[in-house]
Amino acid sequence: MPESGVVRGEDGVNRCWWGDSAPEYRPYHDTEWGFPVAEDRRLFEKLSLEGFQAGLSWLTILRKREAFRRAFADFDFEQVARFGDRDITRLLADASIVRHRGKIEAVINNARRAVELVQSEGSLAAYVWRFEPAARPSLDRATLAELAHTAESHALARDLKRRGWRFVGPTTVYAFMQAMGLVNDHLDGCDAREQVQRARAEFARPS
Repeated sequence: MPESGVVRGEDGVNRCWWGDSAPEYRPYHDTEWGFPVAEDRRLFEKLSLEGFQAGLSWLTILRKREAFRRAFADFDFEQVARFGDRDITRLLADASIVRHRGKIEAVINNARRAVELVQSEGSLAAYVWRFEPAARPSLDRATLAELAHTAESHALARDLKRRGWRFVGPTTVYAFMQAMGLVNDHLDGCDAREQVQRARAEFARPS
C-alpha cells in the first residue's frame, strides 16, 4: 500500500486502499460509504450491522447484508420491535447471517428504542445528525489511523446507551458516522472524497 493510503485500480479510479481490496468493496466505497444519509431505516440498518460486525470484518457483514435484510424485515424497526422469542429462534437457525444471540437480541431491543426515539425526537435522522462534528478540510492516512473514535462518537454512544441501546460503543458509532456521511473520511487523493464533499455540501440536514 502506498504511503498516501490511496491506490489506483485497474479501472483507473483512485480509492482508499480498503476500497480496492475486494470486489464487493468497490461499489460500496464508491457510491455508499461517506455519502450522507437521512433515511431512518438505513440509519437503523447501519447501526445494527455495525453491532454485528464487532469482532468480525466489515467485508464479512457486507457479503451477508442482503441476508440480514431478509432476516430483519429490511430493518423496518417498527416491525423488528415486534419480534419475539419465535423470531429469535428463527434467527439463531439462519445460517445466512451471524448467529449470535446477544447481537440478535440487541437489534430487537434497539428497534424498540428506535421507536421510542422517533416518538421523542421526531426521527432517527434528526437525532443522529445533531452529533455531526466540524468538517475536516483534508485527511491523510496517518490522521485516519488515529480516528477509531472521536469526542462526537463518544457523545452519541453515551446518549444511545442512556436511552437503552446496546452494542453501540464509541468505535462502533464512529464507524457508523463514517459510513452514513456524518464525516468524510475518504483520504486526500481518493476520487470519492470530492464527490462526498459535494454531496455533503448539498445535503439538507434533518431537523
